[in-house]
Parts: sequence; structure tokens; C-alpha cells
Amino acid sequence: MKFKTLALSCAVALGLGTTAVNAADKEIRFDGFPDFDSSLKVLLPDFEKETGIKVDYLMNNHGDHHTKLTTNLATGSGAGDVIVVDVEKIGPFVGSGGLVNLSENYGADKYEERFAPYAWAQGKGADGNMYGIPVDLGPGVMYYRTDVFEKAGIDVEEAIKDWDSYIAAGEKLKEQNVQLIASAADVAQAIIFTTVPEGEGLYFDKDGNPVVTSERFVHAFEVAKEIREKGLDGQILAWSNEWYEGFRNGTFATQLSGAWLLGHLNNWIAPETKGKWAVENLPDGIYGSWGGSFLSIPTQSDNPDEAWALIEYMTTDRDVQLGAFETIAAFPSNVTTYDDELFQEEMEFLGGQKARLIFAEVAQNIKPVAPAQGDHVARSIILENALMEVLDEGKDIKTALKEAERLIKRRTRNL
Repeated sequence: MKFKTLALSCAVALGLGTTAVNAADKEIRFDGFPDFDSSLKVLLPDFEKETGIKVDYLMNNHGDHHTKLTTNLATGSGAGDVIVVDVEKIGPFVGSGGLVNLSENYGADKYEERFAPYAWAQGKGADGNMYGIPVDLGPGVMYYRTDVFEKAGIDVEEAIKDWDSYIAAGEKLKEQNVQLIASAADVAQAIIFTTVPEGEGLYFDKDGNPVVTSERFVHAFEVAKEIREKGLDGQILAWSNEWYEGFRNGTFATQLSGAWLLGHLNNWIAPETKGKWAVENLPDGIYGSWGGSFLSIPTQSDNPDEAWALIEYMTTDRDVQLGAFETIAAFPSNVTTYDDELFQEEMEFLGGQKARLIFAEVAQNIKPVAPAQGDHVARSIILENALMEVLDEGKDIKTALKEAERLIKRRTRNL
């Protein structure tokens, strides 16, 4: 846990919103997870002279942070004035009623055009109002080993044409004793998240009924099952030591993930593989997101105006968003940044590829999908239970999904 005090100066002079803040003697707290602390150290001091608002920040690891917030929102006490909320938690947190309506209280909707449409939609409640402002994104791409692809005679454009072509590339890789991907489950997740029909949510329709027995889920499970049955995945869990070693040793040749993975690969997972990786769009012409964060104000805050000033600063200001991008590689949620020269930089780790242009293109093409309060429950049941039963135990796909549907209905009945 990290706890530190910074001075925030909010700065009408720097073009923030119109919220009036008489804050010389105000102190607020920002609750988040690493590396937000690294970003705050760099981004906040410029505002000190204008307001003198002091910002304490409390950092816990990602899991502990959200467990703490769940308790704070349920009990009505203990949360900071500004809280970071992961995309997977924004739906249930909005549904809890513990977040300030940013549209009604601060006119947040005036900023909509500055943000990636899909991320803006994720910050809304069922009433259509904003409860969380996107602060960073995770546009999804396929990372691939260029040297391994070349040795196997694989054309990457052909490999990403559709899922059959992707699997065919995996069969060529298998001949080289290289796996296609760490886990077939990653492919199922990608299909589920990126092929949502108009008017549906990830797991529920507009009336709150589960849609997990639909063709989208059946197809996702079928593709993943084929990859597993053909022995093309390593059956390796993400964020395990085996996963890290896989990147370093070339155990698998592709990984579907967010823009943020680039920083991890370069900084600590596999820096020794610099120049051997590149990125491409996801297979089958899909656009998807891996993660993303929002800034919200708990209704329990005693300083909501000051909290909103901080949120405006961190999300709507182009230079501040670019500063976070440079500092911690947090991909900007603010699309007005995408014409900056930073996006033209050649990425040494990716062999000189201008990968940020691909990230930006993906971010602007992801379809908006409104979150539902039961998403976190359904996600666990589908991805951690049903999918694993199919991949690890050979369970029939439609049977697994039908059982998952019944379980989701039961566990979300009172949400």
C-alpha cells in the first residue's frame, strides 16, 4: 500500500471546466492502483499554484483496491473522493447507487465527443447518465513473433483473415514445435467481447435476460475447443511464471491483448526479445478492448466539486492525457490526443513499427456496449466455469452454456 500527499492545482487558467472550486483549504483523496501513483507525481504539480487543493492518494494492488471499494460503497464510508474503477467493475458499481451522477451534477455530457465512443458508453448507468469518465483504454491487438512467423512461412495478413486462417497458422507453428497462443480461452474471450449484436450487452439483453446460449457464445467456445483439441495452445494461465517464460522463450507465437501489454513486455516480462515482436489487428476483422479505467466520485464524498475538478483535469485535458501516456504508457481515452507526434514514434521493441497508430485506429472502431450490473457474475460463470469445463473436461458446449445460463439467472436474480 502506498500513501502520499500531493498538491493539486486545478487551473481555470489551463482550460478546465467551469466548476467553481474555492479550494485553498480543501484536501481530497484519490484511491487507485499502481501505476496511477507514478502518473500523479508527474501530472498534478502544475496545478498547485492555482488552487492549493491537496490530494492524498491511496494505492492498493488491483484486486485489493476493488475489494475495498466494494465494501466502501456498500457501507457508505471509507472511499476516497476520486476512485479508479476498472471496466469490469464499472457496471456493478454504478448499479450499487454509490456513485455521483456526473451528467446531472457537472454536465459531463459536454465532453462526450472527446472520448472513444465505446469507452464513453461503458461509463453510463441504465438511466443514460455518466457515472465514470474514461481515463485510459486497452485497445486490443494481436502480438506476434515476427521471427517465428518467418521461419514457419506464415504471412501475418493471411493468418488474421479469419479464425480458420488463424488456426491454419497454428498448425504450421506446431510443425516448428511452437504453440499458437498461451491459452485457447483467450480466443473465446476475444470473440465473446467483440461480436456483440446491436442492442445486446456482453451477457444480457436490454431486458436483463442472459444471452449466453446464443450463437456468439457457441461459436466462441467452438473455436477455442478446436484450438485446444488440435494441440495448438500451451494451456498457460496469464500472469503466471509459465506465461512470462513463454514470452521470453518463444513457447507461443501470438497473444491477443491490450496496448498496455507492450509496456510490460518491454519493461520487465521479456525485454530480451526486443525487435522480435510486432502487432496486427485481431483475427477475423474484429475490434476489441482489453481493460480500461474510469474515474468516479462516490456519493459519500464530502468534496465532490474538488473531486470533479481533478477528474476533468485527468481526462479532458489533452496535454495531461499525453503526459500519462508518456509516463506509464496508459493509452489515452481522449481521442483528441491521437494526432500527436507521439503516435508517429517507431517502437523499438516492435522492430520500429508505428504501433500506436494501430492502437488508435482500434480504439476508434470498437463498438459501444453498455455494461450491466450482473456482468461480473456472468463473466465468472462463463469464462472461469463453463469454458474451462469445455476445454479441460470435454463437456458438451451447449450443455455447459445452458447450465451457465441457469446459474447466471439464479445469481443475478436480486441484483
